Amino acid sequence: MRFLEILIPLFLSIYFFWPLIRRRRVPAINILPTFTIVLLINHYSIEGWRWQMIPLYIITIFTFLVTLPDFLKKKGEDVDSAPRPGWLQTLGLALLLGVSVALPTLLPVPSIPRPGGPFSVGTTTFELTDDSRSDPYAEGEALRRLMVQAWYPANPGPDEKIAPWMESAEIFAPALSGFIRMPPWFLDHLVYAKTNSYQDARPNPEGGPYPLILFSHGWRGFREQNTFQMQELASHGYVVVSIQHTYGAILTVFPDGTVAPNNPSALPSGVPEDEYDAAARKLVAQWAEDIGYTLDVLTKWNTNDPAGRFTGLLDLEQIGAMGHSTGGGAVIQFCATDPRCKAGLTMDAFMTPVSESVLDNGVQQPFLFLFSQDWADKIDSKNNRLFARFFPNLTSSAPVITILGTNHYDFSDLPALSPLAPQLGLKGPLNGARVQEIINTYTLAFFDQEFTNIPSALFGGSNANYPEMRYEQR
Repeated sequence: MRFLEILIPLFLSIYFFWPLIRRRRVPAINILPTFTIVLLINHYSIEGWRWQMIPLYIITIFTFLVTLPDFLKKKGEDVDSAPRPGWLQTLGLALLLGVSVALPTLLPVPSIPRPGGPFSVGTTTFELTDDSRSDPYAEGEALRRLMVQAWYPANPGPDEKIAPWMESAEIFAPALSGFIRMPPWFLDHLVYAKTNSYQDARPNPEGGPYPLILFSHGWRGFREQNTFQMQELASHGYVVVSIQHTYGAILTVFPDGTVAPNNPSALPSGVPEDEYDAAARKLVAQWAEDIGYTLDVLTKWNTNDPAGRFTGLLDLEQIGAMGHSTGGGAVIQFCATDPRCKAGLTMDAFMTPVSESVLDNGVQQPFLFLFSQDWADKIDSKNNRLFARFFPNLTSSAPVITILGTNHYDFSDLPALSPLAPQLGLKGPLNGARVQEIINTYTLAFFDQEFTNIPSALFGGSNANYPEMRYEQR
């Protein structure tokens, strides 16, 4: 809950339960309903209202109206003696407040952890159109359009605004609600979610040029889904660029107002296995091309960015790629076919879309393969069988590590949606903050080892500081 959301039920509780402590109300207690109304007005104007708070709004307004006559008594009139409530009344008030507080507690405005590096972080979003490719998943003839977001070391000015977690959240939130099988309005409060990045802030040139990391999300994912990881890397001197794969993402909103929903036919369900596999390979081939095209544009902008943001910012000799799920497969495919990729990191890489030639020939770059326990322990799954076929063909170092107590979506920001994330299938039993700490630590250590020549002991085997990490013997 946000600050004012906490104060409102706190002061209501003091007012309701004061008679349990002392029978006579003192003036400071009598003023609390009015003070709570003032808090409510400030909450509405500063933090913004949300449906989870409606029961508390009703209780606050009702209490204010009922107690207003006492509050308006002239000075010198007797202060009413407050009757000590009976146990049924006390229990009823406690239950009423408890239920009212439960909703905003179980569905908080998500909080993205503050990054730990020395740099402030800026973020910017831009649209790209690849004139050389048509989009087979669009309705009618259309060129391939992408929304791309970058996080980078920044020098924010005093008037720079904090960036939202997701742009166009009022359009995006209903789609995300559907993803977790909830009504469209269920996540409307995501419009209030903020990051720790400054919107369109000036890049910090002092530590540059910076290594570049390209990120690919999973099927029905979105470019902001790993903001905790993007910010951490950027705060330590990386430029991270996340590509929203149109029609494979859960939803894409373009600056002109065009909305491109997920196209289920791109990864069809209920079809024969060979048909599904062919569709998956076609999809990931497109996503690998999205990564390559984005890199082409950034290469041009590094020489001369019309907006001035990326000019000279990137170290194009140090390019990495990382991806989650289907995006992990796209990263493998991209690095196998584009020598500009110098290192790769995948999280629960989906191997079905990886081409036969890459499965049989591997990749030459160093890789870090992270798996959730949920995926790793399905020993006989098709994904694990394909990975077992692929892994012996690698020619560089490639640790394979499972994070115990995790689920597929622990590799994203989604567990921050609710403390009920495990019940919603969005996380495993391991504490969410600990999961993100582990992911950030290993991600940064891997890319630092490859790009800044800082060797790490984390990849040599088990580490006492991270007992949750299981090193796979392959």
